Amino acid sequence: MPISLGAMLSVLLLAVCAQASARAPDSYPRIPVGPRTFVRPPKAHAATTKHSVKKISKPKLSPAELLLQQNTNHALLAFRAMQRYFYLDGSGLYQGEPKYSFLWPFSQAMAATLGVMNIPGEEALYAPELHARMVGLQSYFDTDNSGATEGAFTTVMPGFDGSVAPPKGSGGVKYYDDNEWVGIELVRGYELTGEVASLEDAEQIMAFVMSGWQANPKLACPGGEPFSDAATNGTRNTVTTAPGAELAVQLYRITGNIEYLQFAEMAYAWVRQCLMNSAGLFADHIGNKGVVEPALWSYNQGSMIGAATLLYQATGNATFLYQARQIAKAALIYFTSARLASENPFFVAVYFRNLLYLDSVTGDPPGQQIAQNYVNYLASHHLSSSGLFATSAYQPQLLVQAAITQIYALLCTSPATYF
Repeated sequence: MPISLGAMLSVLLLAVCAQASARAPDSYPRIPVGPRTFVRPPKAHAATTKHSVKKISKPKLSPAELLLQQNTNHALLAFRAMQRYFYLDGSGLYQGEPKYSFLWPFSQAMAATLGVMNIPGEEALYAPELHARMVGLQSYFDTDNSGATEGAFTTVMPGFDGSVAPPKGSGGVKYYDDNEWVGIELVRGYELTGEVASLEDAEQIMAFVMSGWQANPKLACPGGEPFSDAATNGTRNTVTTAPGAELAVQLYRITGNIEYLQFAEMAYAWVRQCLMNSAGLFADHIGNKGVVEPALWSYNQGSMIGAATLLYQATGNATFLYQARQIAKAALIYFTSARLASENPFFVAVYFRNLLYLDSVTGDPPGQQIAQNYVNYLASHHLSSSGLFATSAYQPQLLVQAAITQIYALLCTSPATYF
C-alpha cells in the first residue's frame, strides 16, 4: 500500500522541525542564508588541545528533507515580499483599486497567511498576521447593501462586498465565489485557533450562499449559485457552486448540521449535471437560457475534485472518491504545463490545493511533483530580486504573490490543514 502524501509530509515536517533553530520573535522570521557560526573554546584553557576539540557537524538532510526546507524558506520569503509591497500598515488592508484591494485578492492573502501559519513552528510567529487579516476582513462586511440603489441587488443578506464597504469604501456587489473563498479560510482559521468569531462569520457566509440558490423552474437547468447578487447577473458558475459545496462540508464536519451536507451534495450534483462536458471536465458557467460557456479553467476542476473528496470523507460513499479520481485523471491530461503557465497563478493554486488534497487520501503521486515543477519554473523565470513574482501575462500584484505563497506552503504543510 503506497504511503500517502499526508503521512510522508508529516514525517518530513517533524524531521525538518528538529533541525530548525530557535528564532527571535521579530515581525517576520529570519531566513537562514548560510551556515551557523560556531564559537570556538578559548585558548587559555590548558586542557583544551587541538586533539581534544572535536568538530561538531550538523546531521545531513536527505534530499526530501532538503526540498522541504527549501519550500519552507520560499513560502516565508514570498509572504514577506507580499507584506512589504502590498500591505498598508495600520489599516488591516492591502493596496488596490483605487485605494484598497478587492475582496478576491484579500481572500487569497488570508489563505497565504494561514498557509505559512500551518508550517510547523510558525503558528505563534504568524498569529499577529492572522489577527490583522481578521481586522481587515471586517472592512468588507455589509449587512444590508447600505447606500446601494434600490433594486440593484437580489438580496439584503449580510455578507462581504467585493470592495471595501462604507464608510471606508464604496461597497457594492457581493460575489458568491469571493465569499466562499473567505469562508473556507475562516474555517481553517477556526480549526487552527479556536476563535469562535471565525466560525460564526463562516456560517454567516454559508447562509448568504444558501439563500442565493437559483431554484426558479423557469431557468434552464434550475439550481446553482449566481456569480453575484447584482440584479443584472445572468450566469450560474462552477466557481460559485463547487467551492460552496466545499465550505458546506467543512461546516458540516464541525457543526454536524445535516443541512450543510445536504446542500453540499445538491451543489456538487448540479455542477455535474449542468456543466460537465464529454471529457469529464467542467465548463465555466451556464446562462439563464441554457447557453453554456465551455471555457475550461484549472480552478473549476480543482474545486470539483476537492468537493468530491470532502464528500467522500463526510459520507463514506466511495462513488464520490471514484468521481474525484476521474476528474483528476481528465484534468491531468488536459492541463499541461503550458496551459497552467498561461493561467492566472490564483487558478493554479486552487487546482493544486485540491489535487494534493485528493492525493493525500488516495496515495496517488502526481500532484506534488507537478506543483513542485510549477513553482520551480516560476522561481527560475519570473522571480525578481525584490522577491515578487510576475509572469508574461500577470505583473506583480497581490493576487499573484498570495497564490504563489500558497503553493509553496502546500508543499511544506500537511494536507490535513488545507480544508
